[in-house]
Amino acid sequence: MDYLYVFNSNKVRQLFVKVLLPLYQEALVYAVPPTCETPVIGARVSVPLGKRKLYSGIVVEILDTFVAGGFQVKDIIDVIDATPVAGEQQLHFWKWIAEYYMCTQGEVMKAALPACFKLESEITVALNADVHSEVFDSLGAIDRLIVNSMGDGKLSIDELSKKVNRKNILPNIGRLLGKGIIDVEEMLTDSYRYKQVDFVRLHPNLCSDERLADALASLKKGSKQELLLMKYLEFANPLNCADPPEIARADLLNHAGVTAEVYRACEKKGIFITHKKQADRMRRVFTEQKRLPELSAAQQTAFEALKASIRPALLFGVTSSGKTEIYIRLIDEALKNNRQALYLLPEIALTTQIVERLGAVFGKKTGVYHSRFSDAERAETYNTVLNLRDSADCSYLIVGVRSSLFLPFSNLGLIIVDEEHENTYKQFEPAPRYNARDAAVMAGKIYGAKVVLGSATPSIESYSNALTGKYSMVELLSRYGQASLPDIQTVDMKRAFWRHKIISHFSETLLSEIRNAVQRGEQVILFQNRRGYSPYIRCDACNTVIRCQQCDVSLTCHKYEGRMNCHYCGYSIPVPAVCPSCKSVELKTKGFGTEKIEDELATLIPEARIERLDLDTAKSKHVYDRIISSFEAGETDILVGTQMIAKGLDFANVGLVGIMDADSLLNFPDFRAYERSFQLMSQVAGRSGRKDRQGRVIIQTATPENAVIRQVIRHDYKGFFETQLRERREFNYPPFSHLVIVSLKHPDPTLLREAGNSLQPVLASVFGKSLAGPEAPPVGRVRNRYILNFRIKLSKTNQPEYFKQMLAQILSEFKQNRRYAGIMTVVDVDPF
Repeated sequence: MDYLYVFNSNKVRQLFVKVLLPLYQEALVYAVPPTCETPVIGARVSVPLGKRKLYSGIVVEILDTFVAGGFQVKDIIDVIDATPVAGEQQLHFWKWIAEYYMCTQGEVMKAALPACFKLESEITVALNADVHSEVFDSLGAIDRLIVNSMGDGKLSIDELSKKVNRKNILPNIGRLLGKGIIDVEEMLTDSYRYKQVDFVRLHPNLCSDERLADALASLKKGSKQELLLMKYLEFANPLNCADPPEIARADLLNHAGVTAEVYRACEKKGIFITHKKQADRMRRVFTEQKRLPELSAAQQTAFEALKASIRPALLFGVTSSGKTEIYIRLIDEALKNNRQALYLLPEIALTTQIVERLGAVFGKKTGVYHSRFSDAERAETYNTVLNLRDSADCSYLIVGVRSSLFLPFSNLGLIIVDEEHENTYKQFEPAPRYNARDAAVMAGKIYGAKVVLGSATPSIESYSNALTGKYSMVELLSRYGQASLPDIQTVDMKRAFWRHKIISHFSETLLSEIRNAVQRGEQVILFQNRRGYSPYIRCDACNTVIRCQQCDVSLTCHKYEGRMNCHYCGYSIPVPAVCPSCKSVELKTKGFGTEKIEDELATLIPEARIERLDLDTAKSKHVYDRIISSFEAGETDILVGTQMIAKGLDFANVGLVGIMDADSLLNFPDFRAYERSFQLMSQVAGRSGRKDRQGRVIIQTATPENAVIRQVIRHDYKGFFETQLRERREFNYPPFSHLVIVSLKHPDPTLLREAGNSLQPVLASVFGKSLAGPEAPPVGRVRNRYILNFRIKLSKTNQPEYFKQMLAQILSEFKQNRRYAGIMTVVDVDPF
C-alpha cells in the first residue's frame, strides 16, 4: 500500500482533510494547498465536486498521509470558518446515527444543518470585455436583450432571467458562451442574512426645546403626524437631547395607530431619521418571571429519584399527574449548573403551550427550534447555541421537535423526551430515518447528559427497558391534587345503527353529551384520526372509486377546497361532477374525516363555536398558535382534530372527549396497531376532566368487547403491556428483536419483482428464517414507484451490528448489477 506524501516547493508537507458534503455519500479526501490556512475539525471549507460544481463541506478529519488510489486529489478552495460550526461530540453523534440507521454521514449532515450552512455553487455570468462590437450585430433579439441587460457587473442566471422576464434562458446563455460574448463562473452563495429592522429616533436638528416646539407648531393640530410625534415623545420621556432614544419603527406605528405613509411624511419634514439594526428573529418577550412550581409529595419523590438516576430514566405518570412541573425543576437544576437542557416534543403544535410555560420561568434563556420556522430563523437559533461555547454563562434551554437533537450543544446536561411513545419522533423520509427517542438516549451518552423519557402510555420497548433495568423507572400513578381519572364509556355503534339511534356519524348518546357540555359552559374535544371530508368518493352506478393516478390509494375529498387530494404524493384534482368511468352523477362520499365532523356539527349544534386542528387547517406556526390559544382562552366550544390534539395539550375546561371511530385505529394492519390504539385513546381521554372535576369520555365502536378498549376503560396500562409482551415474544417482534425493513422501489413492476426474486436468496443465505418477503406493502405504489419490502428480524443478542454490515454489503453488490441500477433501495431500521 503506497502512502502519498505531498511537499510544496519549500519542502513543507501538504496536509489532507476528509470533508463531509451534504450528499448521499461518505466523506471525501481533499488536499490543503499551501495558500490556505489549516482548517480545524468541524469548520466548513469550500471544495470542488465534479467539473463545475462547488460545495461547502465540514472537515471531519485531518490527515498528514493519504493512501494513493490512482486518482488525483483535488485541493480545497477556501476555508470558510475560523472556528467549528459542528463540535466533536456533534460529529460523533452524526457518525452513530449514520452507522445505526444505515445511511451515509452526508445524509445526516444534510438533515442536521440549516440550509444556510450548506452552501452550493451558483452560476454567474459577465460580459467578455475583449469581444469586438461587430459580433453583437449577428445576435438574435432575445440574445441581444440579454446582453443589453447585463451591464458591467456579474449576474446569476436567476437574476438575469428575471431581468429579461424569461423563465428559461439557458439555451441563450449556451449560445452566447459559445460565441465568447460572455464568461461563466461559479461562486458559493450564502442565503443567510441577519435580520435588519428599521429603528427611529428624533432628528438631531430638533434636539433642543425651541426647535422641537417649532416642529410641533408646524404640524396641523390633531393630525396623525402630530400624534406620531407625540407618541414618540411619550416613549422618550424624559427626552435626552444629546442622545435621543430609538424605537423600532413598527412598534411606534403600532403604538400610534398610524400608517407608514404618515411616518414617511414626518421623515421628509426632517422630524425623524431611520437606521437599520440587526435584530433577533427568534426574540420572544416573556412579560413575567414566575417562580418555580411547588411540588406535591409524590412529585418531589419522583424529582429526587430522577435527580439521583445515573441511567436513562422512564417517568411513567398518568395524564395530569404533573410531569411538566417535574421537568421544570430538572431544567432549573441543569441551568443552575451552567449546563444546557433540551426539551423534546413530538409535535410542533405542543410548542406553543410549553414555550409559554417554560418561558415564564426561564425567560430569555428559552429558545425554540422546529421546521415551521424559516431557514433564517433556524440558522439564528443554531448560531445562538453555537456561540454558547465561548460564553462564561452557557446555560440555555431549547424546546423543539426531533431535529433539535442536531443543534451544536457544547455543555448539554439534560434531555427530556416528552410523550416518548409518539410515532412522530420517527423520521420517515428522507434519510436518516432515525427515532429521536432512541437517538436521544445515545446523545445523552455522548454528551454526558441526563436523559428522561416521559409518558402516561410508554412504548412497549421503553417500559420493557425499565423493567429489565436498562432504564430507571419512576412512577406517578395519581393525578395532581388527587383529581379523578376520566369516566370512560363505550357506545355500541352496531346496536345503535339497528335501533336507528345514529344521526350522521354521531350516536344519540354522544350528540346529547356534546349539547349538554356546551350548555354547561364546558369545552369538548372530538377525535377522528383522519383529516379531510371523506376518505373516498364512489360511484353508486358502477362502483368506481376515484383514485390517485400515481399511488395505489383513493383520493381524499376536501370539501372546502373543492378538491380531491392524495395524502401520499400531493396529486390533486377538482371534485368531479360525474363519474370518470360511466359519466353517472351518482357520486357519493364514503366515510368521514375531521372536515366532515366540523361541517355536520355546525348544522346539528349551530350555537356552538367550532374549530378544527389538523394538517389542513394548521399549515403555519401562526395558525397553530391561533387555534390553540383560542381554545385555551375559551373562545372555542368544540375542537375537532386528529392525533395532534392527543399529545400533551393541557386545557382546564374540557369536560367531554368523544372518540368518533375507535375501530379504524384497531383494524390497521400492523403489529403495533393495538399499542397505538391504546396510546391514542388513553391520551385523548386524558384531555378530559383535568383540574378539579372528573371528565367524561365516550368511545364510539362496533366492538365494545375488544380487549384493548376494555383496558382503556379501566386505565390498565400494565395489563395491556403484559398482553402485548406475550404476543411479541411469541412472534419475535420488538422489544425481542431489531426490525429492519428493506424496500425496493421502481416504476416497472415486472423488473421490480425480478429484482426482488434475485435478491431474496442472497438475503436468505445470511438471515435465514429471520427474513420475510419480498412482499408488497398495503400501499404498493407511491409516486409511480411500485414497492416490495423485505422484513428482517435481527436478534438483539446475536451481533446485530455484524448483520447490518452484511446487509449493507449485500445491497452494495446488488446496486452494482447494471440491470438493477435504477432500482431505489431504502433501509429503515426500527420502523415505527
